[in-house]
Amino acid sequence: MEIESVRCECCGLKEDCTQDYINGVKAKFDGKWLCGLCSEAVRDEVSRSKKKQFGVEEAVEAHMSFCGKSKSNPAVRVADGMRQLLRRSGDNSPSSSKKFTRSATTKLY
Repeated sequence: MEIESVRCECCGLKEDCTQDYINGVKAKFDGKWLCGLCSEAVRDEVSRSKKKQFGVEEAVEAHMSFCGKSKSNPAVRVADGMRQLLRRSGDNSPSSSKKFTRSATTKLY
């Protein structure tokens, strides 16, 4: 089994994967290779937009557009994507009305 380095077509994150895995991911996402986080974001978009009949192709394009708007490095985009994914998943829970706040810092003298 040969390992290849492949770059996510949405966020630019690089991963080392087998060719079989790469082909499997491309088959699911309209011929584009997506990292794990971007693929989850696309799946989430498809499942949330059942009313609009938003298919995988449209979800991939929308997520690629989202990633392309950010000019920061891939690590920041991945963190932003994770933050959005967590926000969306929290919208469905009964405790979603709770707000997360930053704790007060203490000063060292």
